[in-house]
Amino acid sequence: MTFPGVSTPLSSTTLTPASSVPNKQPALPYSFNASNIVELISSRSTTSSALFIYDLAEHAGFGLLAKEWSKSDQDVASVISLQTRIGAGLSLVGRLSQGTSRDALAGSILTAYTTPTGLAEMIPSLTHSPPPTINSRLILQIPTISAIDDRLALSPTLASLNPILSVLPESFVVLLSATPQESVDLAALAYRFPAHVIHFFDHHGSSREVGQLQLPSFPLKKEIGSTIQSVLQQSGYHSFDYAGDQNAHTVIVLLNGPLALALKATLVNTPNIGILTVRHIHIMEDAYIEASRGILQAGVLSSMLDFSGPTPNIHHEVVTPARLSELLNKPSSLVQFLANLLLIPSDIIPCDVTTAAKILFFSIPGTPLSSVSQRIEKTFSRSASVSARLLTEHDILSRPGGITADRIWLEPRKDLSLRAPLSVLLPISGDSGGVCNFLAILDPRLLKSHSLLKHAKWGASVLVVTSWSISELVSTLVVEDISLIRDRKLRLYIIDSTSIVSRVGSNEAEQNSLQELIIHLAFLRFLGGTSVGEAQMTTVVAQVWESLFEVDLSAVIVEADKQHEPRKNFEFNAIAFTAKDGETVLNGARIGSWHDAARHLLFPYAFVEQNTYSPTAEQHPQIPTLHPEIGDRTYLVTCTVNRRLTPKEYDRNVFHLEFSTVGTGLKYAIGEALGIHGWNDEAEVLDFCNWYGVDPARLITIPVPGDDTKVHTRTVFQALQQQIDLFGKPPKSYYSDLAEYATSPVDRHALQFIGSPEGVSTFKKFSEKDTVTFADVLHRYTSARPGIEVLCEMIGDIKPRHYSIASAQSVVGDQVDLLVVTVDWKTPDGTIRYGQCTRYLAGLKIGQKVTVSIKPSVMKLPAEPTQPLIMAGLGTGAAPFRAFLQDRALLVSQGVPIGPVYYYFGSRHQSQEYLYGEEIEAFIQDGIITKAGLAFSRDSLKKVYIQHKMLDDTEALVRMLHAEKGVFYLCGPTWPVPDVYETLVKAFEEHHGMDAKTADLFLEGLKEEERYVLEVY
Repeated sequence: MTFPGVSTPLSSTTLTPASSVPNKQPALPYSFNASNIVELISSRSTTSSALFIYDLAEHAGFGLLAKEWSKSDQDVASVISLQTRIGAGLSLVGRLSQGTSRDALAGSILTAYTTPTGLAEMIPSLTHSPPPTINSRLILQIPTISAIDDRLALSPTLASLNPILSVLPESFVVLLSATPQESVDLAALAYRFPAHVIHFFDHHGSSREVGQLQLPSFPLKKEIGSTIQSVLQQSGYHSFDYAGDQNAHTVIVLLNGPLALALKATLVNTPNIGILTVRHIHIMEDAYIEASRGILQAGVLSSMLDFSGPTPNIHHEVVTPARLSELLNKPSSLVQFLANLLLIPSDIIPCDVTTAAKILFFSIPGTPLSSVSQRIEKTFSRSASVSARLLTEHDILSRPGGITADRIWLEPRKDLSLRAPLSVLLPISGDSGGVCNFLAILDPRLLKSHSLLKHAKWGASVLVVTSWSISELVSTLVVEDISLIRDRKLRLYIIDSTSIVSRVGSNEAEQNSLQELIIHLAFLRFLGGTSVGEAQMTTVVAQVWESLFEVDLSAVIVEADKQHEPRKNFEFNAIAFTAKDGETVLNGARIGSWHDAARHLLFPYAFVEQNTYSPTAEQHPQIPTLHPEIGDRTYLVTCTVNRRLTPKEYDRNVFHLEFSTVGTGLKYAIGEALGIHGWNDEAEVLDFCNWYGVDPARLITIPVPGDDTKVHTRTVFQALQQQIDLFGKPPKSYYSDLAEYATSPVDRHALQFIGSPEGVSTFKKFSEKDTVTFADVLHRYTSARPGIEVLCEMIGDIKPRHYSIASAQSVVGDQVDLLVVTVDWKTPDGTIRYGQCTRYLAGLKIGQKVTVSIKPSVMKLPAEPTQPLIMAGLGTGAAPFRAFLQDRALLVSQGVPIGPVYYYFGSRHQSQEYLYGEEIEAFIQDGIITKAGLAFSRDSLKKVYIQHKMLDDTEALVRMLHAEKGVFYLCGPTWPVPDVYETLVKAFEEHHGMDAKTADLFLEGLKEEERYVLEVY
């Protein structure tokens, strides 16, 4: 199959292109369907100005192609991913109400993808939509599919929209499609209505069928009709379709969809019965809705107002989502349902087409034979005399690795039946009495886990692909299967495709394709085809023919008490899509293997995609999901000590932390820093979630910054607490980015101004004086409400905060210590702010796990232990010097000579803030510290700082730095740096005869030699 101007992969779908099809098209999937064509039509930049894809649509497998195309195709409209939440739809209304300048030129023809459930959340917002114009319209393409009850089975129900759909303004048009061709045609037609349009199509079944389609003319943005009725008439479609007896006594009225098709097929020749399907819903006044049980009955009631004859009796029948699934999948239920309706005959015969070949394939997804059905459908789709249909469904809950069911329907074109859904024509139900005349089971393990043979009708052929012998297969069959085979006169065959491949002698690259061909040929053999041997495959064909063995059960003795595990029924609960890169996307999530699929279905956001890494000989390998966005190695350590060092009544909380590194492999050098990957405050996160209207327990997936192949997947609460820098300081670009989501013109212009060069003063005030956070900006400009996943990507991740390590690993072993002070301040409006990471550390509980990393530091010990150390620390700047002193004490205990150690420490009060005072005094007593200069600035009338203490030792400082290769360290806040530097300059002037310039050059030289070391903040 080829499109004009571009080659596409051979496809089993036949398209007849129209003259207005664009010359350049993106590649469609190998086996594409009506839903794929709906995406193709609606995603073109000539059709839509922007495409909004909501998460629920992606979970239904719709919108994934458009996102793939947008990465490489310039002809795709701008794609925006959104999350369904309270207020969903406001962004669409905002774009319609106030388009950007670019939108004004190109037109604001917006397309959105969501599901019926998502639409129900959006409708309250859509009621505020401005009237449609030629340049401003909204088209919602809605795949009708929803998960129901605790089984998570999929259903085409629209129950979530009844009666809320009625609150939409009259500017909205609702279209409903049933068949694949209708889905494609109405998807294109939606862009020609002079209205906002909601188009529902059966993504549960018919629009996912692979079959023959005619491609309609692609719509252009400004090609719209004058009225709704004129557009419908020109297209050949009508608001209503009637089928059945023209003089019917009873008429069933229902929305266009799979149930309407099923009833047409079942009742088409039933006397006195008519079926009226509604393709176009007219939104009417609320008074009609209030007097009815939903929008459909309201339409019937309103039509009775002008009825001239006797008023008919109107009977209302409720079809729940679970009931709808049962009606579509169990023919007996559909017949019983009709028989229970008023005036419907009780002798209705279920829909059946005797001229069709009805084929079922059951396989394990992701295995070499899982795409055999596509090969078979493609073969017959090229036939001028045979119509072929294929529908693939997955059940990923009933067994690990899942199970796939492929329905294939082959019918002579001259005998084409009414277009009933394949779920009705070829149902897969738990109480099946036999529906297919050929059943293939492509993995024998499925016979043990599932009850599958019951789907074969009387006299059908059953093919099991297995390496087992006949006797081995028979020994594994359960009693009910043996009885069923005998009772229905089924013909059971086995074939070993792997054995044939080995005998033919193919290379490894060809083996999977050859296995598919073998089963394909075996299937054709059952249909009576023998000409395939002419295609230069004589050897393969001969092997296939010779390797088909019929299983004879006539002599098998059935053991009545033979026990076996209860087997399961197949139930459709997942949709799979193969991305361009070959990866499988299931219910909107990429899966590493089909064994992960059930977790994706049960927790569509919560399954963490593991980093791929190979096992190594490393004793403590990196945990692959522990902050994969961080380039540095990360470790998970355990808090064992969290002790406050300052009195509780003191206004500064300085505390000592110890973390156990046992079993982590964490190694650090003296003077290095520990990176803490802190969390936001729990209460603040929950308050924000409540204000923003997002469920903290909802699960979201966020790309890892800088790596599109990795994702974080967790609850909203986990993401906002542990990952997203929600209470951090926003950059200037955040205001500009947020402006795009502001629905209020005032908010949008304010945000654009702050993000512009002209707004630098305002930005500086917000950032430096008001210290606003990302969350604060959202509170100030409340109409700017991006979806939570978009917001997370806009804000970015919490950056690790680094703290000098206050321990020497050679002394403390599998432990790392920190010295931390809680950071807090008051904003101009009186709000108390806290440093994100110090607040997190202060609240750590014993036993709590913390993610850390190691950062190299300039605070390194000199090469020779005899080189003098001069250490000056203010407050928590004492941390690295504690590690230095521990190391020097260890050397002394080992008999290693050390050089002089001068220790200067400064804080406000000795009684309250003499950090590690007992340890310092012990080091002094033991001679580890040669001289200590302790400066407690508030303990005397005249404030004393460390530079004053250094003045007492200037001669010794000059000697150590100049003659003895000593090293000077200063750690702590930046403010004393100039005074300390000036003290050293004066010391060299006084004791070494240098002038100020020469002393300055000497100290600069020490910096180059890493003997004048600053770590200040």
